[in-house]
This record gives sequence, structure tokens and C-alpha cells, in this order.
Amino acid sequence: MAVNSLVPEGFSEAERREIEAFLFLEAQLADESRWEEWEEILDDDMHYWVPAGDGEGDPNLDVSIINDNFSRLKTRLRQLRTGTRHSQAPKSVMRRMLSNIVLQRLSETTVQAEANFVLYEYQNQSTMKMNVWPGRTCYRIRRHGDRYKLYHKKVSLVMASGNVPTMSFII
Repeated sequence: MAVNSLVPEGFSEAERREIEAFLFLEAQLADESRWEEWEEILDDDMHYWVPAGDGEGDPNLDVSIINDNFSRLKTRLRQLRTGTRHSQAPKSVMRRMLSNIVLQRLSETTVQAEANFVLYEYQNQSTMKMNVWPGRTCYRIRRHGDRYKLYHKKVSLVMASGNVPTMSFII
């Protein structure tokens, strides 16, 4: 990124804003449990990974909190949509904030975006507990015509080396 510039090298201002708008939309859809719409922004080769530990391992070899391919993720979303997943009945109230977004071009049509996040989850099921989930997300998105689709989401939690509460939602 050029010094004193808000636009990363290799990106126009309009492209940066479009990518950031996509990331904010993805977060909003997940926060609001709008699973049909969230699934629509996923690409067919989607990989959703929440690593355990420092997050620098290999999802195929190391322990993961979540390690879903597209098929498994669709099953998770179907379960959430039923309304009978007791850990999410009623749904947790969630709001996340994204910051420190860094962009990197991977190819002509693909971009990697990384962002710090804090997700506030209010468990209004039986516990009435507020959980705070800080971390960093790595997104890989691919342009399809006039829009982007998400094909990789890696969520590195700050507390991933410790005791992580049950995560029955999309982080």
C-alpha cells in the first residue's frame, strides 16, 4: 500500500469500495442469519475453516474447530434454517465489526482480503450470555461477471489455543 493512501496498490478506489461492501454484506448476512442470501454469495468450491491453535497449520492435517467444504457447509446451513437446532433456538443476536482491511490481488479475477473483527454474540437461548469473539478473517473472493463470490473463509480466533465455547453459528 502506498504511504498516505487509502487505496492499496493495484486497486482503484471504486474496486476497493466494492470489495469492502462485499465483506460488509457477508458479515451482515451472517449476523442476521439470512442463510439463503449468505449461501448465494458462496462459490461452488467454498472452503470454510476455523483453525485451532495459531491458525498457521494445514486444514487437512491439523486439528480444526471447523473445517467445512461446500457440501458440509450447505448441510450446516440447512440445519440452521430448520429452526430446530436447539443451540440456536431462538437464534443468537449477533453483530460484528470489521476493521484493518488489507487487500491483495491473487489473479486478474481473485482477491484476498484480510480483516480484524470482533463479533458480539448474545445467547438468548437459555444462558442469556454475551460472548465476544475477536480474531482475523482471511477471505478469498472471485469475480463472476459483475459480482464477487466467496470461495475461502479462514477465521483465526484470538482464543483458538484455549477453551473455545461451542460455536453453533457461522462466524
